[in-house]
Amino acid sequence: MANDKTNASKLIDNRIRELGDWRGKTLSKVRAIIKEADPDVVEEWKWVKPTNPGTPVWSNNGGICTGETYKNVVKLTFFKGAALNDPSGLFNSSLDGKVRRAIDIKENDKTEEGALKNLIREAVALNLKSKKRSA
Repeated sequence: MANDKTNASKLIDNRIRELGDWRGKTLSKVRAIIKEADPDVVEEWKWVKPTNPGTPVWSNNGGICTGETYKNVVKLTFFKGAALNDPSGLFNSSLDGKVRRAIDIKENDKTEEGALKNLIREAVALNLKSKKRSA
């Protein structure tokens, strides 16, 4: 049920409203950038547990990234980030991982929209390529 598209979008809307501070604004902004970069993106809400209300996830033919919020950062974790070309150096967290990479966005950080859109589009292209290989 939590992965129903409209329900997931409402849960993300609610999360942005609940935060009510710079983190909500930042999550809203990156969400808009993701949707601009990939109009076919699917919003999901995953990993709901008693200790966690859930996590926004954006996907297209596989996971693209998550949008987690912490006290001091909004963290975009790319599922296959290590395989993506990041000439702008947006990835600044989880750099030692073999698969994932993350972007920690702090309160006064400027979001490089063009570079982020490129990462989103590249992640989608990688998902499509992986899907074709497994078919």
